[in-house]
Amino acid sequence: MMNRGSTILKTQMNRLKDGRGQGYGKDYKPFIQVSDNKAPSEGYLIRELGWKTDRIHHTLSKGECCCRYLMVLSWSDAVVDIREQYPLTPIERSIEIADQLNIKHAHQDNVPVIATTDFNITIETEKGLEDIVRTVKPPSDLTPRTIELFQIEKTFFEEQGIN
Repeated sequence: MMNRGSTILKTQMNRLKDGRGQGYGKDYKPFIQVSDNKAPSEGYLIRELGWKTDRIHHTLSKGECCCRYLMVLSWSDAVVDIREQYPLTPIERSIEIADQLNIKHAHQDNVPVIATTDFNITIETEKGLEDIVRTVKPPSDLTPRTIELFQIEKTFFEEQGIN
């Protein structure tokens, strides 16, 4: 019998096979979608049509939606694409980074699971298109564990040259 962590990881791998967390613009499919979450952590699960991307955006927290970061991105002339709930894949690399930093990887029942970042954003710069990653979290939610997970995320994307 599989434990909860193994079940979650299997579900996540199936999401990747289904093209979640992949694509660009209208063709991007968020890795986590509102319908995947049965019990939101903060009571906020919102689907919103993005006029810039011409697809439904899935936000999972008050910080992502109520602070209207998605709206700010949508109205920015520099933003070309917005990909929310973006996975840190391959999971093997984020596990290696966690080990190097001596931080426990995101897990469920001691089974590593794929972490996500809130927004992978493509912007137009003087040098051309550039991807940047942003995570939205209110200061009151910044626990020591959350900061550890952010460090894994930061290192993961820095290695790829992504701000």
